[in-house]
Amino acid sequence: MVAYRLAHLTDLHTTAPAIAPGEWTPKRALGLLSWHLRRRDEHRPEILAAAVADLRAEAVDHVAITGDLTNLGTAAEVDAALEWLHRLGTPAEVSLVPGNHDAYAIGSQGPAGWQRWAPYIGSDEARASLFPAVRRRGPLALVGVSSVHPTPIFLAGGSVGEEQAAALEKTLATLGAEGWCRVVLIHHPPVEAGQARRRRLRDPEVVREAIARAGAELVLHGHTHREHFATLPGPRGPVPVVGGRSASARGRKPEKRASYHLFRIERTKDGWVIGLDVRGFDGKSFGDAGRRALV
Repeated sequence: MVAYRLAHLTDLHTTAPAIAPGEWTPKRALGLLSWHLRRRDEHRPEILAAAVADLRAEAVDHVAITGDLTNLGTAAEVDAALEWLHRLGTPAEVSLVPGNHDAYAIGSQGPAGWQRWAPYIGSDEARASLFPAVRRRGPLALVGVSSVHPTPIFLAGGSVGEEQAAALEKTLATLGAEGWCRVVLIHHPPVEAGQARRRRLRDPEVVREAIARAGAELVLHGHTHREHFATLPGPRGPVPVVGGRSASARGRKPEKRASYHLFRIERTKDGWVIGLDVRGFDGKSFGDAGRRALV
């Protein structure tokens, strides 16, 4: 059987902030200052363009994005990100969940906010709520979980909530019984990933418990801007949890230089085998940066 190739990108941050008169908040004002001082030179559209060129050269089957397409979540940034998504691929080819920067301030989730990306987020079939979203691609069932909502100034955490977690458990159990390879997409890591308390998922236990009872084959997250590998207990053994670096970062520190993950997923008589190729940026282009076998 030919392996299904799933690319994972995260934390793109390449839309230039543009704040309309009615969109100003103290948090956005501080975020704009941070962008001018730091993010403008760190997250570069030409690096992201090089990642996209590499994706096309690698002929991946599907692309998953775990949030933070924008910086301040303004209407202009949401529109710019949507134009970029259209260039990247169709909703049949690309799936995403929002990040905390996409839900940066009150209004970020409204009609002018990230919900405009719904064709790339929503389930294949109509469901009672947007999340958890289920998108079936090849042998995969991509299960999107939202961990984001507007937060006060200086905070960048998130939460999932008991209602969404209960729906997640039920969804994962159904998909597992149907034989799908279940890939959970979430922005904030549901595991300890070395973050300050103000940036953490407030209720990681509800995600962990859902996976412990229902199972999954892979969990992908963003938010940390670092490679991170962990596992969560599942009913049939450990479930790999993988976080990625920003796909657009120049990398003031080597461990933060841009990369993305390319997963090779195959069904065997005993279940699923998942391999991982890291595609890293060398200052000019993306290329082979190592291979890793997952549990």
